[in-house]
Amino acid sequence: MTTRFDHVGVSVPDLAAATAWYCATLGLSTAPPFAVPGTDLSGVMLLHPSGYRIELLHRPSAIPGTVAPTALEAAGTHGYGHICLCVPDVDAEFARLVAAGAAQSMPPCASPRPGARMAFVADPFGNLIELLDRA
Repeated sequence: MTTRFDHVGVSVPDLAAATAWYCATLGLSTAPPFAVPGTDLSGVMLLHPSGYRIELLHRPSAIPGTVAPTALEAAGTHGYGHICLCVPDVDAEFARLVAAGAAQSMPPCASPRPGARMAFVADPFGNLIELLDRA
């Protein structure tokens, strides 16, 4: 049996705004939106040409959870920590996402992995995104 990663699901308070932000900033396209019958859950799968997918989920009845401002604080609780995207230029992508409304979480710096650079931003809803350049 071959196993591969398929997608990450992110709960957001505003599905339309999150869809617009992720599509505009990360070059994603949308699959048809969906709703789960008998619940207040709706969502949309966002697709990247390279194959990664982000599923945005929305429930009007959802309550805010822990939103860690940094990756170190996110690692201090069990559960979702961050999405990591490999990018060719961490500094340029960090600046581009911040200009598009992402919050700065950790500026570009050397990664603990030799030869790599990394940075963290948070989407407009507080979800952390790591940017990584594996040289």
